[in-house]
Amino acid sequence: MTRRRPPVTPDQIIAHRRAHVISQAAKVGVSAACRAAGVSRTAYYRWVKAAARYGSAALVPKRRRPPAMPTAMSAQEVSAILAVAVAHPTLGARQLLRHLAKHDVHRSASGVQKVLVRHQLGRRAQRLAALASLTAADTGQLTDAAMAGPFGFCQAASVAGQNVSMDTFYVGKLKGVGTIWQFTAVDVATRWAIVSLIVGDKTAAGAARFLDHVRAEFGRLGVPVTGVLTDNGPEFVGRDFTSHLGDLGILHHRIPPRSPNHNAVCERFQGTLLHEFYRPFFHRARIDRIADLQTGLAAAITDYNHHRPNNGAYMAGRTPRQLLNEKRPAQSAA
Repeated sequence: MTRRRPPVTPDQIIAHRRAHVISQAAKVGVSAACRAAGVSRTAYYRWVKAAARYGSAALVPKRRRPPAMPTAMSAQEVSAILAVAVAHPTLGARQLLRHLAKHDVHRSASGVQKVLVRHQLGRRAQRLAALASLTAADTGQLTDAAMAGPFGFCQAASVAGQNVSMDTFYVGKLKGVGTIWQFTAVDVATRWAIVSLIVGDKTAAGAARFLDHVRAEFGRLGVPVTGVLTDNGPEFVGRDFTSHLGDLGILHHRIPPRSPNHNAVCERFQGTLLHEFYRPFFHRARIDRIADLQTGLAAAITDYNHHRPNNGAYMAGRTPRQLLNEKRPAQSAA
């Protein structure tokens, strides 16, 4: 039985080629041997000197040690970036920076993105799939991705409370609970957001109760609500809601039919909430109680209003809390 020879490595091929050049130089001369092999005489004499000093093993090429980069990321930083990116899969590299700062990782958005791309987490779909895989390994629960939210332009407001954009958002169905809707209110001037979850169908009476909740929340901030902006949904054109607006003396601005872009402030916020809260939240665990959903939603709204910088052209990196201090009505600011 014949033994199989071990495979020849590239380093062995290079060493054999160098030894051949040296042996040929002894026969036909250095210049002719180097010219035939396509190497310089400088390289030839360097090989001869190394072989004479250290033996034939010196003809084997040495692998260069990777250079030590002073700005290279440590393994701990890379691990933190990957963990935070999977924990917040719908956030881009720039939006992840503030979360990474909590883990004492201070890197540029481009550096964070390069790490994500290198680990096949550069796209939102890849990060969502990674989170879903981790969740499936623990609980076996997966969720389908929701559709992206609408976008467009909106009316303007000079002070807080002058124009509060309102809308409803279908969250989904919880087993054993029922259909969940979200009432949403976003102040156009400051982007301050207030939400409330309801079980069952959205009605004009429910919208009226939510309006009272919005007025109470803005009242605690010292901001009177003087106008609201809604679409033409039955919950906002029903008698219970419109009559309640009249009793309170609040102006009701209604957008044109089939024009959600006129209510873009609220629509954009709901899209942000979908990408940054609902999708990751439902990917992490099975939700059977509305109380769990309300707790997570309250934390997300607090983060949005007080800590999350809005990088839109209007907000220019500011938070709703910062803009509220600038746009508060004069009488309440005093």
